[in-house]
Amino acid sequence: MITKHIQIEDLVTDYPFSVKYLAEHGIRCIACGEPIWGTLEEAAKEKGFDDEKVDFFVCEMNQMKESQ
Repeated sequence: MITKHIQIEDLVTDYPFSVKYLAEHGIRCIACGEPIWGTLEEAAKEKGFDDEKVDFFVCEMNQMKESQ
């Protein structure tokens, strides 16, 4: 399950679709071919997203995961 506490490295490894999804929302989770460090929540907050938006991202990605 994807949570806001998931490490970006684990997110992109376990759920490759997340790279494109997050990039479309302005969160780049790959830099120079390597995942950035930290959690999904930390990466989103660095880009100015609030808790509500982070929860939205988590919800959408979990729905995407279920539909694959």
